Amino acid sequence: MATVDLNKDNFSEIITGNDLIVVDFWAPWCGPCKSFAPTYEAVSEKIPGVVFAKVNTEEEQELAHHFQIRSIPTLMIFREQVIIFSEPGAMPGPALEGVLQQAQALDMAEVHKQIAEEEAKQQG
Repeated sequence: MATVDLNKDNFSEIITGNDLIVVDFWAPWCGPCKSFAPTYEAVSEKIPGVVFAKVNTEEEQELAHHFQIRSIPTLMIFREQVIIFSEPGAMPGPALEGVLQQAQALDMAEVHKQIAEEEAKQQG
């Protein structure tokens, strides 16, 4: 699967319209980003049912700021519109595949329950 370029105009649509999305925050001048790109693309070809997206932090500074991206590359995984993973730095393909397997196995009913409990605590 080819990667999708995310921007402020399509970000919400992609996140809400898909169950599992991996986002690579990168920049054209970033050496580690360039080195990681082929690995990211290769893993995107191997794992069906997952949207692999990229955010160019130079062009999409608003998104980078919103997600407090301080170091690139940064990988973020959204599942059911919840950020379940966020980590700066490139990772080898097998490590990325492992993180995605964990993301797919996550009990999202439990995650949503914990989020609701935390929100109730903050409001009450």
